[in-house]
Amino acid sequence: MSGSGVVVTGLGCVTPLGSDVTTTWEAAVAGRSGVTRLPADLDERLPVQIGASAPAEVDAGDVSPKELRRMDRAVILALAATREAMAQAGLEEGKSYDGDRAGVAIASGIGGVTNLLAQHRVYLEKGPRRVSPFTIPMSLANMPSGITAIQHGLRGPNLCHVTACAASAQAVGESLYALRRGDVDIMVAGGTEAAILPLVIAGFANMQALSKRNDEPERASRPFDLERDGFVIGEGAATLVLEREDHARARGAKIFASVLGYGTAGDASHMAAPDPEGGGARRCMEAALKDADLEPGDVGHINAHATSTPAGDEVEAAAIRKIFGTHAESLPVSATKSMTGHLLGASGALESILSVCALATGTLPPTLNLDAPDPECRLDHVDGKARATQAQVAMSNSFGFGGVNAALLFERGET
Repeated sequence: MSGSGVVVTGLGCVTPLGSDVTTTWEAAVAGRSGVTRLPADLDERLPVQIGASAPAEVDAGDVSPKELRRMDRAVILALAATREAMAQAGLEEGKSYDGDRAGVAIASGIGGVTNLLAQHRVYLEKGPRRVSPFTIPMSLANMPSGITAIQHGLRGPNLCHVTACAASAQAVGESLYALRRGDVDIMVAGGTEAAILPLVIAGFANMQALSKRNDEPERASRPFDLERDGFVIGEGAATLVLEREDHARARGAKIFASVLGYGTAGDASHMAAPDPEGGGARRCMEAALKDADLEPGDVGHINAHATSTPAGDEVEAAAIRKIFGTHAESLPVSATKSMTGHLLGASGALESILSVCALATGTLPPTLNLDAPDPECRLDHVDGKARATQAQVAMSNSFGFGGVNAALLFERGET
């Protein structure tokens, strides 16, 4: 670390595995699944009755009960994750940072859909005059960033990437660029999603995108397995505090990792299915390596996007083999969605946190339910149990509907 790079000084999350980073990481290393049957009263007509829910009650910080009632769950989850990340980074406005030099980029694939659907029911049942005046503000996808900025006095760039399941990876990557340019000293970057709702489940299910293993929730998400039949919808939020390294060192911050590189590329192929040739996936990984000035052999771990869909996992595995060549035979790959489910727009940030934790602890999280690896997905899978590692660099992949692809590279810090 030269002092001129970008580093990670804080991590925060609320996930199906726990209400904070420590609990989530310990559960991931232990190979515990956060997938369960959904409440019986959700809608018995749904073909999918499983999901990966975050804890119902979370600590959103200094927010009054009245304010909380106005907020969409996606906002509340983002506030809880950011509260932890800011505290871990030791950041207090006016003392450890200048709010004019601190920004926020919290992404979401769907936004405040819980609030929007609830108010639609009010409209149908009680009429237009009973619809809340907060309906539109609290349904906007950028409101988690907006409310987070208000809570922490982040008066720099205020961004929201809405690029499906690559959204929060892009939030981290574009924050990296802002810090490198010197626009800011600090960026709070991540994502949030709260969309385990009948309409959303029905839409994904009718696309044949979701697993229908209702009788085996914990075995439903099975990336790279021959019997995978779709992803499991999840919810949660994850944020990282990114800083210019010179700023972090000047205030004596603990450095968990460096953000070395970021690449993004489009498929321009299909609205939902991945490019069967994996062009966008390959180009984003190549771009991240080029941005970091690294060779493929420098990467010691990959946290794959690997949602457990038949086409997606195969395409990603082929793209990894294409980029990493013979190194792919001994390059450990984890698929943590097998435990967390798919947090949609928040998944890239969560998997970035898990990648940082893997480097910091020298432990690679496992892939669950890989009982019969698909020959078309042949890789060095971290299968079933966590694995010790001396890896110094990890890649995290995130791909989304609309043909959006992003890859991030992290280097082990000084923890």
